[in-house]
Amino acid sequence: MTTITASDMTTFETLESEVRSYCRNWPTVFDTASGARITDENGREYLDFFAGAGVLNYGHNNPVIKQALLDYITRDGIAHGLDTATVAKRDFLNTFNDLILTPRGLDYKVQFPGPTGTNAVEAALKLARKVTGRESVINFTNAFHGMTLGALSVTGNSMKRGGAGIPLVHATPMPFDNYFDGDTEDFHWFSRVLDDSGSGLNRPAAAIVETVQGEGGINVARPEWLRGLADLCAERDILLIVDDVQMGCGRTGPFFSFEEAGITPDIVTVSKSISGFGLPMALTLFKSELDQWAPGEHNGTFRGNNHAFVTGTKTLETYWADDKLEKETLRKGAVIAEALGNIADAHTGVTARGRGMAQGLAFEQAEKAAEVCAVAFESGLLLETAGPSDEVAKLLPPLTLTDEELNEGLSIIAEATARVLA
Repeated sequence: MTTITASDMTTFETLESEVRSYCRNWPTVFDTASGARITDENGREYLDFFAGAGVLNYGHNNPVIKQALLDYITRDGIAHGLDTATVAKRDFLNTFNDLILTPRGLDYKVQFPGPTGTNAVEAALKLARKVTGRESVINFTNAFHGMTLGALSVTGNSMKRGGAGIPLVHATPMPFDNYFDGDTEDFHWFSRVLDDSGSGLNRPAAAIVETVQGEGGINVARPEWLRGLADLCAERDILLIVDDVQMGCGRTGPFFSFEEAGITPDIVTVSKSISGFGLPMALTLFKSELDQWAPGEHNGTFRGNNHAFVTGTKTLETYWADDKLEKETLRKGAVIAEALGNIADAHTGVTARGRGMAQGLAFEQAEKAAEVCAVAFESGLLLETAGPSDEVAKLLPPLTLTDEELNEGLSIIAEATARVLA
């Protein structure tokens, strides 16, 4: 095994807040990156199965996307534009409409709410409340939607919620798919309290859901469950918001993760890999009839990141003009599922879960997931944990990694699991 040369972490430990987290699990100073590889300042190379928590679906410093950005910067293209009309924004909107929305029959307006996923969620919640005139929002157990107060109110993690410092109100959690291990009929409680005038549940403006809960532990909602939720919302005049911040942009195969279920959400949030290059960018998409904003009623200083428009446009042109990437993601996802299934079969107390290229290993002994990630890091692989008790070793590799890189990473995970559970 290669010996890791220690990096000097003094600057970060002295000057940076204690809130930092990923650097505690990966105690090195990263310097350069390309594709699925990231290199630290000592020249040690790591295979990246983290991909910026899903930001880098197309790899680090993707050369085609990078060149488009360099060309734009070199010609002094607009960098910051608020919501002014720019050539870069027009190109992105037209390309997004032509390659993503129109082929899928989606009549969505596009809002640029700010640069991050939590901005997109805040805008979605505000719009749902504005349109319906109601306050309450339904969320689901183990959900994660962001760290600002509105998004945090519909997030399940108690540690993250506790950081708010104030009561998080106007949200009611309901059980996510298979929360009761199949012992309770889906939506039995949800539909009952909605229809019972004595339940005390205020009529909600919306329900917000992830089709695959990433931070919640790679919990996959079945297509039939999602269809049931969509039907329930439609029958009771509740807007359906799908949070596709981490699972969108092809992570599960199709561009939108809800496509497999055949549903059309009223509102969709997109961020992370929408710029294609790791630049901050987010979208809130909604059906045209919901576009009831007054000018400037929701805004943000960095909602006009034109560099992200440029890279986002190039990403769509490169990877979404046909279905090659989608098919490759599904193929690689099957390889991952088989490998993780074999690991789970070889060890007691380990199960595999996931969809597409968002998968993981869940450990009955929750602490073993972090130990596996630590051993994997020693072997040159970046993995993170997920789930309410950090019980899942979570894989989010770039969609564009090679088969050799994929097999290399899966071998490291198998070896790390065997070593930890020996």
